[in-house]
Amino acid sequence: MLNNDPLANVLYIDLSKRIFKVEKRHDLFEKYMGGTGVATALLHEECPENCDPLGPDNPVIFAVGPLTALFPLASKTVAMFKSPLTGNLGESHCGGRSAVAIRMAGCGAIVIKGASSMPVYLSIDGNQVYFRDASSLWGMGNFATGRIIRENETGAGLRAIMRIGRAGENLISYACVTSETYRHFGRLGLGAVFGSKKLKALVVSGKSSLPVSNHKTYRKIYDEVYKTAVDSPVMKKYHDLGTAENIMPLNDFGGLPTRNLKEARFEGASGISGETFAEQYLGRRLACSHCPVGCIHIAALREPYEDEAYFYKTSMISYDYEPIYSLGSMLGISSASDFLKLMDKVEVWGMDAMSLGVILAWATEARERGLISEKETGGAELEWGNVKEYIKAAGYIVSQPNDFYKALARGVEHVASIYGGENYALAFGGNEMPGYHTGPGAHLGALIGARHSHLDNGGYGVDQKTLVNRKMKPEELVDTLLEEERWRQVLSSLVVCFFARGIYSPELVARLLAVAGFDLSTDDLQRIGKEIHSEKYRFKIREGFAVDSVRIPERISETPSPISWLNESYLKEALKYAQKTISKEINTPFL
Repeated sequence: MLNNDPLANVLYIDLSKRIFKVEKRHDLFEKYMGGTGVATALLHEECPENCDPLGPDNPVIFAVGPLTALFPLASKTVAMFKSPLTGNLGESHCGGRSAVAIRMAGCGAIVIKGASSMPVYLSIDGNQVYFRDASSLWGMGNFATGRIIRENETGAGLRAIMRIGRAGENLISYACVTSETYRHFGRLGLGAVFGSKKLKALVVSGKSSLPVSNHKTYRKIYDEVYKTAVDSPVMKKYHDLGTAENIMPLNDFGGLPTRNLKEARFEGASGISGETFAEQYLGRRLACSHCPVGCIHIAALREPYEDEAYFYKTSMISYDYEPIYSLGSMLGISSASDFLKLMDKVEVWGMDAMSLGVILAWATEARERGLISEKETGGAELEWGNVKEYIKAAGYIVSQPNDFYKALARGVEHVASIYGGENYALAFGGNEMPGYHTGPGAHLGALIGARHSHLDNGGYGVDQKTLVNRKMKPEELVDTLLEEERWRQVLSSLVVCFFARGIYSPELVARLLAVAGFDLSTDDLQRIGKEIHSEKYRFKIREGFAVDSVRIPERISETPSPISWLNESYLKEALKYAQKTISKEINTPFL
């Protein structure tokens, strides 16, 4: 690593004592490069065994990588923490400006420990950390919080504002952290960890410059990556329709979870398709820093004011495939405008849209089956497609007026353990399922994923490209998924967007790292990915996790998927093999 590279700087902040310090951690960045690898190592160092996820000892760790602010699409920030949703490894990635802001502020990682006695927000500016009083912001939604902080914080440089809404303040276990209004640390409850620390927001302003080993080589390889990204047909798809483009192909394939996965095709899919959003609602496209693609799609929803004739308000609301699945087809909502109304509330409150949709879908089916009554729902008439009632129920989850909504606030696995309906409570390792019922690859990938999140594996791709043509033995499928996942640990340590995984090959990555001051071969990269993967599992096992004991919801096998031979016995056999393989891996020293 270049001697003058600030990447090795780790900023430690103690909220309890209101102090901070910077330490050089060349040891971590030279071993793990950055991002996920460094954050995992710091989690091992800073998170006490069996600590309370909502206690002051649970650290919040942000990390970026050596390619951040140097090359296109290396624009994610990795957050690592102990998840209040699963009680285990919490990892979430966020685009926008945060990664470049952190790097330009002279840091490779930030560790936040302790808890404040009163609401605060942190402002990192140059070599200073300011502890600002956030009492007046407590109780505000995401948008208002961001606006007020922007008005109060002055100075030059690239700035990112990461903040929580009422869901995080009220410790909803799947509350998210919002950055730049339309990007999120969405999964596994980072927002609740912020709330437990009375941390309303984190502001990072960066204005430094970065060294490269050879400017001529850097310019040449930068142009090569840029052109490849711009000319890529996959990236064009993400620019034109965004991830919402997946709605109709998955529906046609029979892999779109619908009405709590009672079905895998949705008769109303066209109403919430990428094409419908683009033709009728698209307001603008945005891009993360150092990204030429612009996959962030923002809808403009125009609504009349209730008491004023001919007066309208226009709300700008982001949309992606996963929220459309979870708050659309999973709830039987077939209207783009209805989806946007619900999504707008979810954004203001600061909730993980994926978890919320799966939870409301379970609650709707539980109401259908008589497991819960109007007494539990507090008058919210949960029925498929009724967006007004879903908004009401989501608001009750935030305010938690009774025991039922308090249980919903802790996730579908928890609420089903109290009220029943576990066979259709769709969670993997405690985290609500992603939007793919394409076959065993998608479900196994989530079940064995190191962070139980959909982008940790390419299982749905294996289903659509391979398993539709031939059957794999459980061992072969697990090996395929684990190999892909280990490489994703490399990409997430470089904080490369997973949408660019087809561009960032091992050979290209080695060339880019050489410009950034790292001398690593493709074999070195594969070894590092495997080691990071093992370190994640060492943490998970330390906290009581076992792959072969993960609950498999029966609904997965009951609802036909495009892979006709998907069944529970196949999944169980695969999990046993995965447990054996991972146990051997974590006990093997890496040279």
